[in-house]
Amino acid sequence: MTATMKATVADIARSCGLSTATVDRVLNNRPGASAANRQRVMEAAKQVGYLPVVDQVTLPSRPAHLEFFLPIGSNAFMTDLANHIEDYAARLPLVASCRIHKLAGISPNALQAAVENLSLRANGVGVIAIDHPRTRNILREIVEAGIRLVTLVSDVPGAPRSAYVGIDNRVAGRTAALLMGRFLGGRTGHLAMIVGSRSYRGHEEREMGFRSVLSEEFRNLTVTSAVEINDEPDISYTATMKALHNEPELLGIYCVGAGRSGVAKALLEAKPQRKPVFICHDLTRATRGYLVDDLLDVVIDQNARLIAEQSVIRLLGSIASSAPYLTRKFIEPRLIFKENVPVQ
Repeated sequence: MTATMKATVADIARSCGLSTATVDRVLNNRPGASAANRQRVMEAAKQVGYLPVVDQVTLPSRPAHLEFFLPIGSNAFMTDLANHIEDYAARLPLVASCRIHKLAGISPNALQAAVENLSLRANGVGVIAIDHPRTRNILREIVEAGIRLVTLVSDVPGAPRSAYVGIDNRVAGRTAALLMGRFLGGRTGHLAMIVGSRSYRGHEEREMGFRSVLSEEFRNLTVTSAVEINDEPDISYTATMKALHNEPELLGIYCVGAGRSGVAKALLEAKPQRKPVFICHDLTRATRGYLVDDLLDVVIDQNARLIAEQSVIRLLGSIASSAPYLTRKFIEPRLIFKENVPVQ
């Protein structure tokens, strides 16, 4: 992190041609300054080096209060993400407070109930939510209250968010299909797909990407089972057992979201004569074990630590910026095999 300490409020006032009182109101996010003057002040503050910068993102001049709304449940990736957010935010002087709200499900009702507890002093909100009209309205109301918003992991493009932090999920699904086709080496047969929830735009995009590459490059492979499990491991277990029973020669299983543990449990119990290629997302303690034990062939990892860090930085950047949107920049996914599992 770099910061220029020589610049002062007076320097900013001279640069933008406004009074020091106006500059002070803008920097401290107090009322009494027009939108045009706010933009002039923030641009001048950036030019004179008053504002700190991280990864080319200008940060606010005062510590901010951040809150995150995450549907954690039993999802190991969500738990890791929440822990990384809290850890990173605690080490940043520009984060005055960071609060994690654990949603009681993925429905708009669960988000609405949690948002009722949003602090009046909140400056920025990060959220993982489904793309639904009611969700978009809830997020719109947050922004209209003067709070900056970023979406994490699964985007909600119709909401007035300042940034999306996560991987390109359609590319991730296409990558899974390419790996599946290459692993199977020209064999012809059937695949099963375990879908977390199509209500998540990210899961829908992964499925679309996967099916697109199969139709373009691997017409010898057909998805004959695609079950939506709403991220419940018990349902993924039942769906996988059924797929293995109905298709004794099943070639591959693609787990789009959560439910990885259910698939692994089914593979262990069913003991198919030839294990299907198993591809999933997110490196967790459990998937590390599946890789090492040869249950799982590859993990397409979103990198929970990097998403956590970037979500905090992008929120701080959106608070400091006069622009409604920050430059779009995807997180690059990692391909993890049993030979390159990173140290925790």
